[in-house]
Amino acid sequence: MHTRYRILAGTIAGILIGATTSISLNVFAFKQTVQAAPPLDELQQFSEVYSRIKDSYVEEVKDKDLMTNAIRGMLSGLDPHSSYLDAEEFKELQVGTSGEFGGLGIEVGMEDGFVKVISPIDDTPAQKAGLQSGDLIIRLDDTPVKGMTLNDAVKLMRGKPDTSINLMVVREGKDKPFKVTLKRAIIQVKSVKSRLLEAGYGYVRITSFQAKTTEALLEALDGLKKENKGNLRGIVLDLRNNPGGVLNAAVGVSDAFLETGKIVYTEGRVEDAKMEYTANKGDSITGAPIVVLVNQGSASASEIVAGALQDHKRALIVGQKTFGKGSVQTVLPLDEKTAVKLTTARYFTPAGRSIQAAGIVPDIELKPLKVKENQDTEDGAFDPLSEADLSKHLSNPTQADDAAKPEKAETPAEDSAKPEAPSDKDAVTDDKSAADKAKPADADKAKKGLAEEDYQLFEALNILKGMDLVQSRLQATPEPKSADGKTL
Repeated sequence: MHTRYRILAGTIAGILIGATTSISLNVFAFKQTVQAAPPLDELQQFSEVYSRIKDSYVEEVKDKDLMTNAIRGMLSGLDPHSSYLDAEEFKELQVGTSGEFGGLGIEVGMEDGFVKVISPIDDTPAQKAGLQSGDLIIRLDDTPVKGMTLNDAVKLMRGKPDTSINLMVVREGKDKPFKVTLKRAIIQVKSVKSRLLEAGYGYVRITSFQAKTTEALLEALDGLKKENKGNLRGIVLDLRNNPGGVLNAAVGVSDAFLETGKIVYTEGRVEDAKMEYTANKGDSITGAPIVVLVNQGSASASEIVAGALQDHKRALIVGQKTFGKGSVQTVLPLDEKTAVKLTTARYFTPAGRSIQAAGIVPDIELKPLKVKENQDTEDGAFDPLSEADLSKHLSNPTQADDAAKPEKAETPAEDSAKPEAPSDKDAVTDDKSAADKAKPADADKAKKGLAEEDYQLFEALNILKGMDLVQSRLQATPEPKSADGKTL
């Protein structure tokens, strides 16, 4: 029996080598020479472990389960974002990028055997229940999370709509774990929301980057202009707790505010992984100032947008340092039902910065203002999760020699803290517009309400007004002339 399973395992391993080589050549288009000699010692060890499990494990295990677990383990050992997608997971991924899927509405990762919330998605059970970026989930119903794989934990959190699950959560500032009950739902994510904060100043929130996000953004900006009855004097672009999504959507959003130049480029071992995206002429808000709000829950595609606008000095980045996910995952179908999600490249901002495990450092750091009921918890006990905290995270190639330097010194685009005032764009004076003069009597009350509701947004609006004022005066200042009327 032992010999028979060893032969079987060796045969399966040989088939896997052949299949893997075929996938590498046909899907990845590797222009590398396949190793002449396979790793025989390692394959023999794999075969030995396989046969021992089949012979001696306390319960009989199916060959398919063993091989699937071996594949999962092989991928999870690479980095936190590479994984095997079975039929159900592959289908959910395809549906998820379109903006509708089933679940709780949280982006999660795993560290030291526990599930950590990267960010809750707006208007989902998780967000409505008050889950926050950095929350640590230690129990799912009556099942401890410790020892589970991320896939196992996610499967427990999924389920039929209208069924409930209890999460035991640990949060910074709380002296003991607390229970949150969530009711599963079909998640329909509207990726773009917008409104006027005040006359002339718009607010656009992008909750995730989906296939139609760029189109939705442009429609939202047009709607704000119509509501304002004229061009906007500035916008706040809110990317807080945006876990990312489709790369092309991030490129499209960046392009909406840039006239020219690089947006992002990627580098990987495979030639197909080396790409560069550039902006097309045309700024959808004609050079009006932009404040981008970010926090620890802003990841991946959000960081592409923030990095591009920061490097081009097109926007001021305000908030907290972002998550730091600077890698690109490619979904490679194995057949009609299953696939491999594999990290194939790192992406870089226009100035050549890698965000991997470093994040985007805001030009103005602004923490959310809140009153803590309990100050007894040691600071930093449960800090929000970032890419750099994840085990096996990819290294940052542009920071290898600068690890000991302050964060600001690590940013090649140091001048990006102050956006340049665009020229020859719908100039406005610093006189109050008719809309400003017609402000309602309770405007101050509305401002106070905004400050209490969202302090970071309140301050972002103030910063935006300051940028607009400076830009307006620069554009309205006449050129100095000499006594004889000649321009100096």
